[in-house]
Amino acid sequence: MMKITITKEDFDRIYAYALSQLPDEACGLVAGTDQEDGTKEIRKVYLLTNTDHTNEHFSIDPREQLQAVRDMRAEGLIPLGNWHSHPETPSRPSEEDKRLANDRNATYLILSLQERDKPVLNAFHIETVSGEKQVRKEELVIL
Repeated sequence: MMKITITKEDFDRIYAYALSQLPDEACGLVAGTDQEDGTKEIRKVYLLTNTDHTNEHFSIDPREQLQAVRDMRAEGLIPLGNWHSHPETPSRPSEEDKRLANDRNATYLILSLQERDKPVLNAFHIETVSGEKQVRKEELVIL
């Protein structure tokens, strides 16, 4: 099982931002390092604009995404994936999330705000195998 780590501080930033964007989905990118043991370590979280402004899906603002990637390069970090919130549904990929997941190296973090005071963050690996989208949960450790 793949393992990814995030600090409690970065988790809290994602959670606070997601709450501030309600009723819409919030979104962003995560960057960090790949450890020798295969663990991905999130070192920076980017809080970006959902240009769709809806609670059912998201599109990251392309200018903000480009700026985030430039920042990652400047800091010597690699893109690890993206994150988004589900304001009213569980922390698992929707059919649309699966359809739009096209980077087999990315981690997809989903924060459920179904119970506002009990956020649930999960990490997933999504790839196409024999024409079918396969979803595998990754081990997420909040440090």
